[in-house]
Amino acid sequence: MFSLNKVIIVLSIILATFVSGNTVAAETGHFGLGTKATKAEIAGWDIDVRPDGQGLPKGQGSVSQGEGMYEAKCASCHGMFGEGEGRWPPLAGGEDSLTEDRPHKTVGSYWPYASTLWDYINRAMPFPAPQTLSVEEVYAISAYVLYLNDLVEDDFVLTQDNLASIKMPNEANFYMDDRPDTSNTRCMKNCKDPKKIIVVESLRGITPEQEASESSTAASKPKLSAAAIEGKATYTSSCVVCHGSGVAGAPKLDDKESWAKRLEQGMDTVVKHAIDGYMGENGMMPPKGGNLTLTDEQVKNAVQYMVEAE
Repeated sequence: MFSLNKVIIVLSIILATFVSGNTVAAETGHFGLGTKATKAEIAGWDIDVRPDGQGLPKGQGSVSQGEGMYEAKCASCHGMFGEGEGRWPPLAGGEDSLTEDRPHKTVGSYWPYASTLWDYINRAMPFPAPQTLSVEEVYAISAYVLYLNDLVEDDFVLTQDNLASIKMPNEANFYMDDRPDTSNTRCMKNCKDPKKIIVVESLRGITPEQEASESSTAASKPKLSAAAIEGKATYTSSCVVCHGSGVAGAPKLDDKESWAKRLEQGMDTVVKHAIDGYMGENGMMPPKGGNLTLTDEQVKNAVQYMVEAE
């Protein structure tokens, strides 16, 4: 009798566990992770725009409106006339250059659809603070970039109804790639010797050549404080893109004059602007450089590094 009762108890426990487990799995999913996305969450990601204009929100923007917005938010990287600044890509020019040895690929000479321009600006620009533009600003800046490429007139107003009617010069040269899939053999032997690879151009803080030159001059520089040493990693991962090249008015690491002017406000103010964000006459600083995962202490140390290393 005792053995039979024991078996019944065990079977009851197993059955209860099975029923409970199935109930939880049915409620939370196969692995019991996550929650069902809401309509609002889906709408936040559903922002793509098709070449036929589907997906465009209602709105409009003129070339004249876009000119001032472009100068304030885009020209520091892409040039006043879309010619590009430094390493940043040009947006205008390059007509009939695609068959040359060094084609000049711009919005007007290469891009296939006007919707690509609108979608890219809306999704990723301006570089330091993506998705901060209003719908009207995106329409206006898109209209101005099209004007820079002589694709619309100076009185043109871009809307959700006429964007798809704009035909880009290079649209016909884009087509579906119908080549069959192939597999390449991974290089496991007879690979190129990295020591024989010559870096012909360097990007500050990224290419090995630049790192080597920095280390060779380290002896002549004063020693960094503990906070600055801690902040170097943050600078390299989150700050170098803007402060290494001066994007959006950011003071370059080695621009002593620009840093001296900012430090006239006091170090506390400079740090506060870095943490909270700042809009000045010559550019903008998004909160924490756009990386909101950083702690206030990490941002403070990164500023300390830039001040001491400049």
